[in-house]
Amino acid sequence: MPACRACGSRAGWLVLDLGAQPPCDLFPPAGEPGPDPVFPLRMWLCGECALAQLVEDPGTREEPAGVEPRALTEQAADAVRRLREAGLVRPGATVAEYGSPHGGSWLGLLRAEGMRDAEPGAQADLVVDGFGLMHEARQREAMAARASRVAPGGALVMQYHSLASILAQRQWNALRHGHFAYYSTPAAIALAASAGLHPGRSWTFPLYGGTVLLELRPEPGTGPDPATTALLRAEEAAGVRRAGAFAPLAREVAEGTARLKTRLEAFAAAGKRVTGYGAASRAVVLLQAAGIGTGLLPEIVDISRAKQGRRMPGSAIPVSGPGALRERKPDAVLLFVPDLADEVREAFPELAEPACEWLLG
Repeated sequence: MPACRACGSRAGWLVLDLGAQPPCDLFPPAGEPGPDPVFPLRMWLCGECALAQLVEDPGTREEPAGVEPRALTEQAADAVRRLREAGLVRPGATVAEYGSPHGGSWLGLLRAEGMRDAEPGAQADLVVDGFGLMHEARQREAMAARASRVAPGGALVMQYHSLASILAQRQWNALRHGHFAYYSTPAAIALAASAGLHPGRSWTFPLYGGTVLLELRPEPGTGPDPATTALLRAEEAAGVRRAGAFAPLAREVAEGTARLKTRLEAFAAAGKRVTGYGAASRAVVLLQAAGIGTGLLPEIVDISRAKQGRRMPGSAIPVSGPGALRERKPDAVLLFVPDLADEVREAFPELAEPACEWLLG
């Protein structure tokens, strides 16, 4: 059994096994034939601190930069507004950020509120972690590093895709190489406690189907506020500590991929063209698990210039620019990132239903 990346315990359960998968951050040039390397992709739930985590990782870090979705920028603006109302964002205060390698910095918004960047390595009144911590293999050490940057009287705010949402919506392809941890609020608080941080307020957002922003402070204070206490109870009830609650994820791998492949086969049999949209890392796992290649999905469109001219790992589906949607006018668009739905539909009014059918991957 693995040792927990947060508490070191070896007590726990293997809760999801997606078999051999290519690295989700490897997008080879379109002309590179492969085959691509594959590695085990498994999730383990710690029986002590309840952190759901990646077991193995190939260690590759080559993903071309993506373009920040509008839903992510809107959520960031909403979060900064709420932090301002909570008194955590204020003119003259200092800020340090630990961001995601996929992008999505809040610094521009925080500077516009009058906050100042802390000197490199210095403490700050507000330390922001926006989906950054999950990319750290050594969870305990990474949390300690963030805690050390919090100035007296300051706070760390940690944003994460809720494990309870992943379970409720059966988002099994949230599991991917390079994403080492999947946080429930109980697990996030336990990890923070290892670095001497205490929970306070929390805020929730619909991004990714359910995202939490958790306030953590070096001073004990009065403990979690009522909203955080309610969140803890709801997640406990959802089974974030119980291995049995993860069983629907495993079932959805087989059932969901079969549904998708059958749907694409029906389009192909009818002579209809389907184009994918969003060359996201979550799409890599889905396509590989479903056994979908260029015969059923000839291309995937992505707005990121860095990904255009490359191909998806494993499935070898080429990535094209958005002009391909207008030039080839598919009969259906398979959207891999649901949060993109509104902005993509607005950008391509000529692909409105019923002329073009929209599918969610």
